[in-house]
Formats: sequence, C-alpha cells, structure tokens
Amino acid sequence: MESLDLISFRIISFVGVAKSKYLEAVKKAEEGDFEKAESIISEGDNEFNKGHEVHAKLIAKEAKGDRTIPTILLMHAEDQLLSAETIKIMALQMIRMYKQMNELKKGGSK
Repeated sequence: MESLDLISFRIISFVGVAKSKYLEAVKKAEEGDFEKAESIISEGDNEFNKGHEVHAKLIAKEAKGDRTIPTILLMHAEDQLLSAETIKIMALQMIRMYKQMNELKKGGSK
C-alpha cells in the first residue's frame, strides 16, 4: 500500500484542482458564460470525486481495524477536501446569482 504521506498528497492534489475549477467556474459565470461555468463545475466534480475516493478508502481501512496514526499531512488533506466541497456550494450559488443578474440586465435593456 502507498504511504500515508503519498495518499495525503493525492487527496490534496485532486481536491486542489477541484477548488481551482470551482473558482474558475464562478469567473466564467461572472463573464456571462454559464454553459462553460457548468462544464467547469463538472470538471471540478471529476477531480473532487477522485480525492473523495482516496479519502473513503482510508476511512474504510480504519474501519476494518487499521489504526494508522493520523498525521498533520492527512489532516491537511481532509481540510482541503472539505473546503473544496464548501467552495463548490458557494460557486454553484454564485453562478445562479450571476444568471439572475444577467436575466435582469437583459430585461432592463428592452
């Protein structure tokens, strides 16, 4: 099995890309490109799911009795996982907000 450090770095890498994608999606929504924003959210979800899968395997291993000592690195990986999830929620809300603003702008210019 991979070392705990390597596993932690894998989680951090996957969810770091996911967070970047979610923030990139917000920028696209701000620019009015909602189709691209939703596509980028999907790309972020793919990366997030990879990180989540690695994390879930660790939890399953522990549940089977493996008492691997958690490290600061693993705690950082879990923090990144949770913050990516939070950023996604905020990004989706902001995309909806930009869509509404865009519709209001279109209606006001008639």
